[in-house]
Amino acid sequence: MAVTRAKKVAQVEKLGGELKNASSMIVATYSKLTVTQDFELRKALRPTGAKYRVVKNTLAERAGKGTKVEEALKNLQGVTSIAYTEGDPVTLAKVLAKYAKEHPEFSFKAGVVEGRAITVKEIQSLATMPSKDELYSKLLFLLSAPSQRLVTAMNAVGRNLAVVVSQGVEQKKFKEA
Repeated sequence: MAVTRAKKVAQVEKLGGELKNASSMIVATYSKLTVTQDFELRKALRPTGAKYRVVKNTLAERAGKGTKVEEALKNLQGVTSIAYTEGDPVTLAKVLAKYAKEHPEFSFKAGVVEGRAITVKEIQSLATMPSKDELYSKLLFLLSAPSQRLVTAMNAVGRNLAVVVSQGVEQKKFKEA
């Protein structure tokens, strides 16, 4: 059944509203992807907070007008799907890259990170980077490491003194007064 013009306009408006808030997006193509495989991809993307849509090329281009992701949606050809997020672009790229590795029928076309267009090769590089959460934990470790070492060194002085006194008592090095 054909989609009416009114439904298409509603789809474009809805997608356009979602894309205005999206800071990052990856455009992909697939061939012979089964419903089960598509469900697996959507299930993998759900925890990242990303949204995934299979879209018609012209509708995607119209919905992207005036947004940060407009550049990646121009002149699309073939079957197109888009995954977009307001959150961490690295997490999105990692999930999609892992899925593309497991399913060769799924491949990337283009991407946008924080309003800047990126190539397929850059999407692959983005997937190898640590996520924001990983970077935060590494930073916190680096910030707390010097203070932990200082506390350990300060505790070592007392501990070492106690060991020396204990050994002296055991070997009867001290005279009783």
